[in-house]
Amino acid sequence: MSVLDAVVDYDDAIARYDPVMGLEVHVELNTETKMFCGCATGFGAEPNSQVCPVCLGLPGALPVVNAAAVKSAIRIGLALNCSIAPWCRFARKNYFYPDMTKNFQTSQYDEPIAFDGYLDVEIPTANGDGTEIFRVEIERAHMEEDSGKSLHVGGSTGRIQGAEYSLVDYNRAGVPLIEIVTRPVRGAGERAPEVAKAYVAALRDLLKALGVSDVRMEQGSVRCDANVSLMPRGEDELGTRTETKNVNSLRSIERAIRYEISRHAAVLDSGAAIQQETRHWHEDTGVTTSGRPKSDADDYRYFPEPDLVPVAPSSEYVEQLRGTLPEPPDQRRKRLQKDWGYTDLEMRDVLNAGATELIEQTVADGASPAAARKWWTGEISRRANAEGRAIDDSGVTPAHIAELSGLVASGRLNDAMARQVLDGVLAGEGTPTQVADARGLALAQDDGALEAAVDKVIAANEAVAAKVREGKLNAAGALIGGVMKEMRGQADAARARELILARLT
Repeated sequence: MSVLDAVVDYDDAIARYDPVMGLEVHVELNTETKMFCGCATGFGAEPNSQVCPVCLGLPGALPVVNAAAVKSAIRIGLALNCSIAPWCRFARKNYFYPDMTKNFQTSQYDEPIAFDGYLDVEIPTANGDGTEIFRVEIERAHMEEDSGKSLHVGGSTGRIQGAEYSLVDYNRAGVPLIEIVTRPVRGAGERAPEVAKAYVAALRDLLKALGVSDVRMEQGSVRCDANVSLMPRGEDELGTRTETKNVNSLRSIERAIRYEISRHAAVLDSGAAIQQETRHWHEDTGVTTSGRPKSDADDYRYFPEPDLVPVAPSSEYVEQLRGTLPEPPDQRRKRLQKDWGYTDLEMRDVLNAGATELIEQTVADGASPAAARKWWTGEISRRANAEGRAIDDSGVTPAHIAELSGLVASGRLNDAMARQVLDGVLAGEGTPTQVADARGLALAQDDGALEAAVDKVIAANEAVAAKVREGKLNAAGALIGGVMKEMRGQADAARARELILARLT
């Protein structure tokens, strides 16, 4: 291992250096058409089926700005507490793009549409007994277009090194992007990776609330370029930075920054210099590797885009869009937590599962907040994780869960039966009620049959019954299990417990 790839213990690195971060988040907008042409933007289409002369950069093709993308850009800027430029324009960013046929990117340089903002990020306190706010300052949010996507075939890593050949899909070329760039994030200390993760999570929640992107990081709708540099403690001059490109999960953002801090410290400790470069994050091994030397702005030869007119939103239009902003996600979470009566730990589980909107709709459909949380953060989340799917792509809807919890609350089903019904719903057998009817699932309503089962189980387990008579009520669990077995699962466990205790205490 070269000195440029060595690492030191993270705590040792933090003891000697102050980390500084710069986070550049690229957001694909969910407009129906691309930034400068009328091509569709749907994910997963047949390669090179959503292209035209404009996004392919063919001679004589002229771009036109997507008005819906401009609207989304302004709303994003306002939600990030930015100033909105009364006049701005596009520029050409020049360098070789293997997956952009025109060999420049239409972006914004010194005249972004939104600038000078901030996002307050909530993180747990160091001792874990509460939360605190860390303010991340936003330098700019500017409009640009995405590039195409390269597929490197024949290698073991999926990267160009070692590949036999490459394929290019231009469907993504020209998709509207908003790039949100922070100012240097300082003062986070050892919690820098955690702050970065929390910032991107908060930004993702905000974008989802705005309805401007599907924010699917696994599909590349939100990607983070993480810049890291270190300053020796007590000094104030920024160090040389590296940029880890296209990190596309919250966990990876935290891990990549933590790794780079440890790697930078090892390089500096050895007396070598940090190389200003891009780096690639490897999820499987948890390391970054060198990409290419990192260019400065002057190297891109920015100049105003001659084929596009400036964008000049009126103050009246900006204020009109300000009125469309939703309730801020952090305020909404606090309101919902209070309305639902969740503890901080329960709400944290909901957030970690990504189930807030699902629970909100389930409650609106008639379920209790407790039942909605139990199903979404428990059984459904477990199944989704096992299948590698998002919880909102699990095949079950809030209406299903509301109906299922209603069957449990009414006494028709117990939890074990409800899980069988859920199996049927996921198998496409119908609604929860239809599945329960078709499978003949219902708790026995005849207390006589239940009482007979209780008496039989007590008689067959005198030693356990004696413990219950002595006041060891936990021993009743074994008797309840016997009753449930005797009733083939079609009994109310709570009612069985009542009958057992009535006979033995």
